[in-house]
Amino acid sequence: MSTSQSSDHDSKQDLINYVLRLGDDALILGHRLSEWVSRGPFLEEDIALGNVALDYIGRSRMCYNYAAELSGEGKTEDDFAYLRDERQFQNFLINELPRGDFAYTIARQLFVDVFNKHYLSALLQSKDQTLAAIAAKGIKETQYHLRRSREWTLRLGDGTDESHQRMQTAIDELWGYTHEIFEHDDIEQRLIDAGIAVDAAAFQKQWLADVSAILAEATLTVPDAEWAVRGGREGYHTEHLSLLLTEMQFVYRAYPNAKW
Repeated sequence: MSTSQSSDHDSKQDLINYVLRLGDDALILGHRLSEWVSRGPFLEEDIALGNVALDYIGRSRMCYNYAAELSGEGKTEDDFAYLRDERQFQNFLINELPRGDFAYTIARQLFVDVFNKHYLSALLQSKDQTLAAIAAKGIKETQYHLRRSREWTLRLGDGTDESHQRMQTAIDELWGYTHEIFEHDDIEQRLIDAGIAVDAAAFQKQWLADVSAILAEATLTVPDAEWAVRGGREGYHTEHLSLLLTEMQFVYRAYPNAKW
């Protein structure tokens, strides 16, 4: 293999890894949200959370199908979703944490929705047309998601004493997981330099300003937390992901190649 061919292969593998990461983020969070189906605080919210989950799962399918196309090895979206083990998933840790109570889910969604607003807006400018198209669809969904999470944050934060305390507790517990989403490794740096991937660090201050403004309006406090948890992009996860994958992948692995 020539130097040029080797470089092209490495660049293609970088892109596959990046697309899989975006798919993993969407799939794992979508699955977590789907756990609210039949468990929502009331029927309309049950349906709304289910629809948000479907948006994320739909986004993961687009990413996995693109990764399958890039790999050219006869893989399908199902191979990436159901036949990889925990160490092969590269989602951010915040997405795999248990759904918790309703306040916990809303706090996580607020952090992620504000992040996605900036991230997908930047991804629209990607030189990769497929990624830009995925971002174009995702940004419309994110606008709806953020409107919901913001409204619920205000409603719970500035509601009863109990709802306020639950929201503040969730924010405090999740804050240390937000640092990871603004970091990138050598794979993403090469794609950032090529105009394909997004440099999330570029909008970290704006994310903090947006989140802080919403929390202040909801009479909630931005944590003064020094701890941070990382590792998702390297395949190091909490114990919660293995349990999620066991449940999510069971039927597909138990009945391989089944059609229904």
